[in-house]
Amino acid sequence: MAINATGAVADGAGSFTIDLIEVNSPQRGEVLVAIKASGVCHTDVDSLNWGGHFVLGHEGAGVVEAVGEGVDHVLVGDKVLLNWAIPCKTCFQCRRGNQSICEVNSPVTGRNPDDGLAHSGATMWNGEPLKRSFNIGTLSSHTVVRKEAVIPMTAEIPFASACIIGCGVMTGYGSVVNAAKLTAGSSAVILGTGGVGLNAIQGARISGAGKIIAVDVNKQRLEMAKQFGATHTIQASRDDVGLLDAAKRVAEICDGRGADYAFECTGIPALGAAPLAMVRNAGTAVQVSGIEEVIEFDMNLFEWDKIYINPLYGKAKPEQDFSKLMELYERGLLQLDELITRTYPLANLQDAFDDMLAGRNAKGVISFE
Repeated sequence: MAINATGAVADGAGSFTIDLIEVNSPQRGEVLVAIKASGVCHTDVDSLNWGGHFVLGHEGAGVVEAVGEGVDHVLVGDKVLLNWAIPCKTCFQCRRGNQSICEVNSPVTGRNPDDGLAHSGATMWNGEPLKRSFNIGTLSSHTVVRKEAVIPMTAEIPFASACIIGCGVMTGYGSVVNAAKLTAGSSAVILGTGGVGLNAIQGARISGAGKIIAVDVNKQRLEMAKQFGATHTIQASRDDVGLLDAAKRVAEICDGRGADYAFECTGIPALGAAPLAMVRNAGTAVQVSGIEEVIEFDMNLFEWDKIYINPLYGKAKPEQDFSKLMELYERGLLQLDELITRTYPLANLQDAFDDMLAGRNAKGVISFE
């Protein structure tokens, strides 16, 4: 039986419409979730230019309304998080623990990303099947997803705070903890203090970093960075090409030799090489924001023995990592409530996009409650 839902549908021409959609009952291995909150991410804006029609959104939390056959890890009424990187658990990468780069289901790295979709016709719009962004499409009052995308909530967290675990929190925190494996007492630079950058700061703080240096052009966001654990802040100039001047200030803070780790969280392709300028010899630079463009590198920035890594989704293993993040929240170590600057109804999605792009929010959330 179909449910009449409301969703944000990409129009295929760089914008979106809020419209009624039909969400059908889950089939075998699927779960129907009533979305209670969905995070707003820069990727949602980028996706408007992917072409075609699909339901927007990929950070979601909600309540299970129905389950198909073969689903036994959640029950109707359970509170759940949604995970966009759906692992098959059997491919070459999944068997080696690299679930975030699954070779089958991943919408980014998979050979057959449609395997991560619910059945054809799970969502209908104007009488035609409608796909969902990253196979979950959370900017919708209801969604049907594969069971592998559904993670039970194991802590009491407001939906607005919980939903952002599924991308921004996991990406920032995981890039520090899972990918870089930052060690206690070390120094870290975070370039860009939006939603992902703030969670990289949290990952560094929780890992016991001695110095956490936040770099941004936005003074307001640097003040936010202090609240989440930054010990030093640098307001960069927009005219500072490659952030080389900021790198000199980082070196002054780090005894003249640069930081141990640097994390690029700006999403600006021209800054893809910037973390290399921030780290000492044999330091580690991490490109967090997923730049997928051709950019120039000055190979002098690699001198000497520097490591540059480009993890996807903080090397997430959602079943383990989401539980760990919820535990950290319960212990008061991971700030989630404080990240939510503002909530919006779905009808005001454009306002949420505008505030995000202007840097006014740490994190904006669409609430369906």
